Formats: sequence, C-alpha cells, structure tokens
Amino acid sequence: MSKTIRDVLKNKGDAVISISADATVYNALELMASENVGALLVMESAKVVGILSERDYARKVILEGRSSLKTAVQKIMVTKVLYITPDTNVEEGLALMSDKRCRHLPVLEGKKLVGMVSIGDLVNAHVAEKDFMIDQLEHYILGS
Repeated sequence: MSKTIRDVLKNKGDAVISISADATVYNALELMASENVGALLVMESAKVVGILSERDYARKVILEGRSSLKTAVQKIMVTKVLYITPDTNVEEGLALMSDKRCRHLPVLEGKKLVGMVSIGDLVNAHVAEKDFMIDQLEHYILGS
C-alpha cells in the first residue's frame, strides 16, 4: 500500500510557517531564513490566500528592481494556490508537483489547513518506501 500525505505529515509534523499578505517581502525572507524553509503560506485569518517562495522573490523583486523593504508580500505572492489532501498518495503528489512545476503544497482537509509538504518531503518518503520494499524482497528471496 502506498504512503499517503497523511503518513508524510505524521513523520514531518504539521507545523506550517506563514505570513500575512501585508508584511514586507523583507520580513518574509527573514522568516524563511530563520525557519530554513523555501516557501511561506500567506494567510488571512485561517484562510490560505497565497504562497510566497524564494523563486517569487528572485523573479518578482530582484529582476523587476523592486525593494524587498518596501514591497508587500501580496504584490508578489502566487494567489492560485494548488493544494493536496492528506489521503492523496505520495506518487500522485509528486506527479502534481512535477506537472505544475511547484515545490511546495499546502495540505487541506476540507477547508482546514493541516500541514504543508515540499517536493523533498515527498521524494524522501518515496525513496524510504522503495528501500523498505527492496529490503522485504531481499529477506523473502534469502528466506530470512
């Protein structure tokens, strides 16, 4: 049976690092650096209204000559946020990320945010699942 996003969150935890849309991009970058993450969810109340990644900063601030100290997160965030559910399997999550060229997905159960996963989280889970399967097959073949 394939691992699900719920399994990934059990190992990773459900903590989500977020910022408000009216915060400055500089504040967002400081938060990303201090938390060692590559993206932040942008929240208003308990609702996901966007996502901001290091890539957005590079392309929409640096390359467009904006100031990270003066630009609000809402000016550069992605507002069409893809999401995944806890019951989605890891392979489907990887396929979605690959197809849509994104590296982070919030995890929503109904309308409730329950976590966030990165492509690294899903690759690690996928590799661990395959390693386990190989180990089981080796034990079966060797009769141990």
